[in-house]
Amino acid sequence: MSKAIIQHETGGPEVFKWEDVTISDPGAGEVRLRQTAVGLNFIDTHLRDGSYPLASLPATIGFEGAGVVEAVGDGVSEVSVGDRVGYCFALGAYTQERNIPAGSLIPLPDGVGDKEAAAGLLKGMTAQYLLRQAYRVKAGDTVLIHAAAGGVGTLVCQWAKHLGATVIGTVSSEEKAKSAAAHGCDHPINYETEDFAERVQDITGGKGVQAVYESIGVKTFLQSLSVLAPHGTLALFGHASGPVPDEYFAKIPMDRYYIRTTLGAYTATREDRLTLAKDFFDVVAQGAVKIEIGQTFPLKDVGRAHAALEARKTTGQTVLIP
Repeated sequence: MSKAIIQHETGGPEVFKWEDVTISDPGAGEVRLRQTAVGLNFIDTHLRDGSYPLASLPATIGFEGAGVVEAVGDGVSEVSVGDRVGYCFALGAYTQERNIPAGSLIPLPDGVGDKEAAAGLLKGMTAQYLLRQAYRVKAGDTVLIHAAAGGVGTLVCQWAKHLGATVIGTVSSEEKAKSAAAHGCDHPINYETEDFAERVQDITGGKGVQAVYESIGVKTFLQSLSVLAPHGTLALFGHASGPVPDEYFAKIPMDRYYIRTTLGAYTATREDRLTLAKDFFDVVAQGAVKIEIGQTFPLKDVGRAHAALEARKTTGQTVLIP
């Protein structure tokens, strides 16, 4: 018998229940994974509250984890019993054990711990497609990343700085401004006390930025557009403050570029996943990007973790311990 977080309805963090579950033998192409760490991501809150509808309830959510392969089903060649592996974008992570398709697993290099993989894999692969695919950052660029002290933000700041960019980031407090600066953000802007669009124009001498990585949504979208340099790119990859209304897209200037991104579109195949993960693990191995865990919660207390995340009381990555 194992334990898992079960969600029987949508709503606030109180909908989560810590319940007994039975894990069957892995089927063909599957492995049974004993999880040692589970990642927390903002998309989890959208699934919990119904913003992103689940196919059915009850359900176990969560997309990211790491652990050890305990058993393999027929036809599995990608991994073996005893392997340390991680994964992301495989729904059902809020559990002590799970069966999961072997093809979704990513072998972990010796230099990356289980907690670091669970905390950083999804966010690190997100940083990869933002910086190397949605807009390919080059030396001399200036970029703006919202939520610069958050899980994705701290990784984007470090990696963009490593690529030779000037990094501007928005945050919601002076404490988070210090955290962003410590992770490579050249110009942290506290949007609670400053108009970030005005500050960006001041910093860039009115030239604007080559890329905006937009995860806040409706609250910041139009201002983000306003700070783009000609032929600059706005990559929308989240909407923490609410979805962007359709009419806002008509306001995009003809000489600016917009892309709505999602990790799933960049990890459609196992080869894609391995490529993104390798790029991320490579910059980690170089020491250019550090996976820093800001806080941990027992998995059974995931409701508290969600509440802290939504209240913007977390910094860096958050790990849930099964």
